[in-house]
Amino acid sequence: MTGLGVCYYPEHWPEVDWADDARRMKRLGLDRVRIGEFAWSRMEPAPGQFDWDWLDRAIEVLHGEGLGIILCTPTATPPKWLVDRHPDILPCDRHGHPKRFGSRRHYCFSSGTYRRESARIVTALASRYGEHPAVIMWQTDNEFGHHGTHESFSPDAVRAFRVWLEERYKTISALNAAWGTAFWSQTYRSFDEVDPPNATVTEANPSHRLDYRRFSSDEICAYNQMQVDILRELSPGRPIAHNYIGDFTLFDHHDIGATLDYATWDSYPIGLLSEGDHSHADKARWLRNGHPDFAAFNHDVFRHCSPNWGVMEQQPGPVNWATHNAAPAPGMVRLWTWEAFAHGADFVSYFRWRQVPFGQEQTHAGLLGPDRRDSPAIDEIRQVKDEMERIGSLERVRAPVAILYDYPSLWQHEIQPHGRAGSVLEMSRSIYSACRRLGLDVDIVPPRSDLEGYRLILLPSLTIVDDDLVRRLGESGAAVLATPLTGSRTGEGHIPDGLAPGAFTDLIPMRVDRFESLAPFIRLDVEAEGKVYDAGLWRESVTSPADVRAQFANGEPVWLQHEHYHYLACWPGDELLDHVLRRLCEEVHLPIRDTGPGLRLRRAGNVQFAFNYGPAACDLRSIGAPADESAFLIGSAHIPCAGVSAWRLSQE
Repeated sequence: MTGLGVCYYPEHWPEVDWADDARRMKRLGLDRVRIGEFAWSRMEPAPGQFDWDWLDRAIEVLHGEGLGIILCTPTATPPKWLVDRHPDILPCDRHGHPKRFGSRRHYCFSSGTYRRESARIVTALASRYGEHPAVIMWQTDNEFGHHGTHESFSPDAVRAFRVWLEERYKTISALNAAWGTAFWSQTYRSFDEVDPPNATVTEANPSHRLDYRRFSSDEICAYNQMQVDILRELSPGRPIAHNYIGDFTLFDHHDIGATLDYATWDSYPIGLLSEGDHSHADKARWLRNGHPDFAAFNHDVFRHCSPNWGVMEQQPGPVNWATHNAAPAPGMVRLWTWEAFAHGADFVSYFRWRQVPFGQEQTHAGLLGPDRRDSPAIDEIRQVKDEMERIGSLERVRAPVAILYDYPSLWQHEIQPHGRAGSVLEMSRSIYSACRRLGLDVDIVPPRSDLEGYRLILLPSLTIVDDDLVRRLGESGAAVLATPLTGSRTGEGHIPDGLAPGAFTDLIPMRVDRFESLAPFIRLDVEAEGKVYDAGLWRESVTSPADVRAQFANGEPVWLQHEHYHYLACWPGDELLDHVLRRLCEEVHLPIRDTGPGLRLRRAGNVQFAFNYGPAACDLRSIGAPADESAFLIGSAHIPCAGVSAWRLSQE
């Protein structure tokens, strides 16, 4: 936990306002400012004609108030003159039609021309400011893949895809085998015959689509790596970040994160509640607070993408881009900020400093209104800053529970889901929420992570499971729970030779003989320990000599156990999932605390945090908080709606 920041656009405002803006930022307690991500046309108004004077002055004004600069490469918005000169840089949609200039992210990752132009502007920017004492961090581009730009179907992308395939498969016969092209007479004679899986009459080959998703992700990684290499050479010692989008699954964040110093993400709990796949009841229930597990889930995903992490854009008020744009409840900006710090964020930066009165984001709130008056968030940020001085530094600790989160598994199920309801992402969030309702801290990690030290490892419909992962799960000593669809596909997207759950059968002797997807209104009865629970969406019929701990109404197994390995053969409802996790926690001697639907806990070293997303106040003594009010660093044992409390734990 190092500080608070804000996103600022000096190019939007008269220069006479800059000094006052900087002073007000500093008085508020901010210590860093992100600039430049959409300013290419100001930096280079004509080909080869750079205008750095305005940026020099803006940096000096901000630095003069002691504010550090997070300087962004401006490649998310290529200028009009560049598009006119090189229209081949534009991405093409699924029908092969080029997108047009007039918004943002209008470039194709596979365009050699655009990579050269990007390298040129990044080199120019880093050459000028790479050693500037004000620059404390770099951000590459902005929100890779947003607005459906994670993949393109341009001529450049077609050529690059063929090269990628040849490097991956070496021979066309190997590709035909991997894709199963004998089906529907899809056999290829050479890599030059292979096109992207777009604009087909009906659904394209799922293995073809899975590889195009992998290729597109690799193109983003390569593009980002190009920028990182330039920045490391010209600005040595300064950390490099990228800002991701919450719940975004369309490229592999773990691969990109491995090349960065910081994974950051843009946290919009209310905007993404409106846009997400939550029920109408949940959208009404959490209208002004955001879902109690949305931000935390993404914090825990991005914490394990890079060595460090932070929030680059934190929602401070109503946004402009969701279907409906409610204002946060009083106290929520403070709560979201502290929740990020409790989950290990180094910094939180708010978007944006001042609401802009022109352009596409006129109705997106900032910390100031268009008239420069303070928004309600200002007082909450001021309170956070005061509280930070009382809390001091926070220690990151390894959680006792791990959820394995794998992008190729997400892609495989998105491509061939079998039914329209349910996804690997939804299963991951459902399991995460169940853990949080039990007061558990969770790490969300890629399957390649070190699994030693976890007491409980959860595989939420991890469709692709290889032998190496199974070996490491066995060596971890943890209890392991896999939910349906785990191990149901190979890396090529095929059904395993021995049927699902594939390699996971080395841990549980079993076989999925049949599966079915069900409409959301179809409910299944599951009996466990004399009580009937709800399940739905997905059901598997399994054969196994393992112990049966829950079963369908017809006696078929639902919950299988072999030694300390467990499998669920249905999509569990909340109560069934809570029951299973309670029993597993008991068996691995992991303490739980019932927090209910709205109270959430997070431990940071020897500091315990509590966050109240619910509509009513809570008494924290019911979950073990101290009765002595003087023990609290923030708040008290009585935590109001949108409240935060923190207390120091006794030495164990």
